[in-house]
Amino acid sequence: MTFKSKLMGAVAGAAMLAGAAPAMAEDLTVAYFLEWPMPFQFAKETGMYDEALGTKINWVSFDTGTAMSAAMASGDVQLSVSQGIPPFVVAASAGQDLQVVDVAVSYADNDNCVVRADHEIDKDSASELAGKKVAVPLGTAAHYGFLKQMEHFGVSLDSLEIVDMAPAEGEAALSQGAIDMACGWGGALRRMLESGNVLLTGAEKTELGILVFDATTAPTSYVAQEGDMVSKFLAVTAEANAMWADEANRAKMLPVIAKDAGMSEDDAAATLSTFVFPTVDEQLSEAWLGGNAANFMKGVADVFVASGSIDAAKASYEDNVNAGPLGGN
Repeated sequence: MTFKSKLMGAVAGAAMLAGAAPAMAEDLTVAYFLEWPMPFQFAKETGMYDEALGTKINWVSFDTGTAMSAAMASGDVQLSVSQGIPPFVVAASAGQDLQVVDVAVSYADNDNCVVRADHEIDKDSASELAGKKVAVPLGTAAHYGFLKQMEHFGVSLDSLEIVDMAPAEGEAALSQGAIDMACGWGGALRRMLESGNVLLTGAEKTELGILVFDATTAPTSYVAQEGDMVSKFLAVTAEANAMWADEANRAKMLPVIAKDAGMSEDDAAATLSTFVFPTVDEQLSEAWLGGNAANFMKGVADVFVASGSIDAAKASYEDNVNAGPLGGN
């Protein structure tokens, strides 16, 4: 199966489900990632969400943002915490009616591609990647970053053998020498670095305009029907982020977050040190949900179209951003 056909298969699956109405069950089902430690997990484990929303929340872990899109399309999930913008854009471009309702986390050093150490390839010799086998979780933030890096280094996608693998699978293949480069995030990326090196640091990627952030997302119909529920959920998330921002709280929060993320405290702390959690005011500004987020989505979509990963982009993604619930509206 070709690089494009694999991604389009996932897109087609989401598009087929796009017309399905999200379940309006009494319970709320929320998607999240393991090995992706965030302050909301303290609120999750201590019952802050259940108390504020007055309902039981079902939490379901996923491996990729594309799987989150499919679950929201089928109605199995109403909210996804920390979905990458690229998989969100892939689904929206395919016709799935989704909205970004907050900026979950901004990160640049926690999503990257790692080249196997024995190749001794770095940013000055990236052209040597031609002919190599690369594991990429298609339609994700790591996929977008991979495309932009290859574009920057002038490495043709046609010169690579690209395999669709979730980060954990890519890490295992990299450590076994079955592939030459793997892309991913979180715990999988940390383990990848034991087998190789990155081509660009987070700061270098940011300087090139390769932004990396995740959002809390939901079906548009769910936000319209349950806006108050979404607002309450986001308020708890903001409260947890504010708690984490106060270093005095971290000693009590870290063990809870690490356990829920399935990580050691040291590994969770190391990952969290690379994360930035924008305040509500920052999220509502022009730099984020006030304008730039929709522009960034358009840029991501255009890159995917140019690479042949998706067939077409929307003219605008402004309708896919809804700051109302975050702002209390």
